[in-house]
Amino acid sequence: MKVPARIYGSAKILDDVLQDDSVEQLIRGAMLPGVVSPVMVMPDCHQGYSVPIGFVGATRVLDGVISPGACGFDINCGMRLLRSPYRYEEIASCLPKLADKIQEKIPSGLGRGRKEGKRFTATEINNILALGSSYLVNSGFGEKNDLENCESGGKLDWADPVFVSREAQKRGKDQVGTLGSGNHFLEIQKVERIFDEKTASCFGLFRDQVTVMIHCGSRGLGHQVCSDYLDILGSKQKKYGVEMPDKDFICVPFSSSEGRNYFAAMAAAANYAWANRQMITYFLRKVWSKVLENKNPSLEVVYDVAHNIIKREKYEINGQEEEVLVHRKGATRAFPPGHPEIPERYRETGQPVLIPGSMGTHSYVLAGEKSGLQSFYSTSHGAGRLMSRRQARRKFRGEQEVEKMRNKGISLRFASKKGISEEAPGVYKDINEVVDVVDRAGLSRKVAQLKPIAVIKGE
Repeated sequence: MKVPARIYGSAKILDDVLQDDSVEQLIRGAMLPGVVSPVMVMPDCHQGYSVPIGFVGATRVLDGVISPGACGFDINCGMRLLRSPYRYEEIASCLPKLADKIQEKIPSGLGRGRKEGKRFTATEINNILALGSSYLVNSGFGEKNDLENCESGGKLDWADPVFVSREAQKRGKDQVGTLGSGNHFLEIQKVERIFDEKTASCFGLFRDQVTVMIHCGSRGLGHQVCSDYLDILGSKQKKYGVEMPDKDFICVPFSSSEGRNYFAAMAAAANYAWANRQMITYFLRKVWSKVLENKNPSLEVVYDVAHNIIKREKYEINGQEEEVLVHRKGATRAFPPGHPEIPERYRETGQPVLIPGSMGTHSYVLAGEKSGLQSFYSTSHGAGRLMSRRQARRKFRGEQEVEKMRNKGISLRFASKKGISEEAPGVYKDINEVVDVVDRAGLSRKVAQLKPIAVIKGE
């Protein structure tokens, strides 16, 4: 390649990546002003709008650009893992009822909002955009530890609701505490394998333990923020001498007013996503407590981490410390032991890293490593798609996939069989191989393997 780039993966994983048209856009992106080389592609990389999903790149704060497309439409789509005090056999009989009640209590599906329970006023939505999860926790919808065990404490301080359009706020008004559609899910899992006993113990994990994993983001609000700023920045990029052939790869100097405004709006949408996962946690705990009755209802947050986000971080580059904008699109932050931005309890082990599998396959908990500096402390965010949703519907049948899940002992709750076809395990790369690449490359190290036992999906 004529410009510096680093692609992590095996020959099998890279086969579809190297045929991906969006890789060309990534290489073009490496020639933009202020880009810190090399740009990265994670082993779960697959085609997306503008740069591939599984992209990590950094631009200098002083003279670099910012790109909404290199963050993504679902701003702060991310993962949250909760641990219970139970082993699988202790509550196995309750799992079908738990799955039913979770599906009833937590809306899922394209565009679906909350029809009952807590709904938020326009003022409250502004508070969520400005304060993220902390607003909900301080309002009684969570616990202090929820914030401590969350990336950035569940709030980006530079967020400003002023730069979020009324249409975006309108779309987000009734969607706090909802899953959404596509690959978003809520899974009840059990810890099937431990790779690192010491780190797993620090994370509060043990073999056969029941855990819950939540995967969702900023819903319609985040999508609207990205759409709004692709239009706004698109009308201004020629003014700054930047012109990209792909609309979704539009960018402007970070120092420009338009660039700063998007950064503030992106942060507000990220805060909304953290609040969304916090509200899901609140309703999940209520269901958990009611179904388990006299049993210990405790569900504690292990960690919550984003994988579509842009953040200012400092790194030593060419012998000098520089502040850069790290664009992570479909890539998970993975800070190492000793890093000041992770909770004190994880300083010795490194940040918990959450990499989910596809529906019906294993998910993984890993930990950040110092060798991850090579990717700006970033790692994979999932298995990565092998085919489009249209191709998936042609190849897989929802009823057959449901039966396969049932035969594996996995309870499945879903809104439509079309969605099951689109998210069938065969649509994705082998998560075990993706995680092995991540581990061998030193991007993060394996701690635990989680097996799904109940899956709640959207449309």
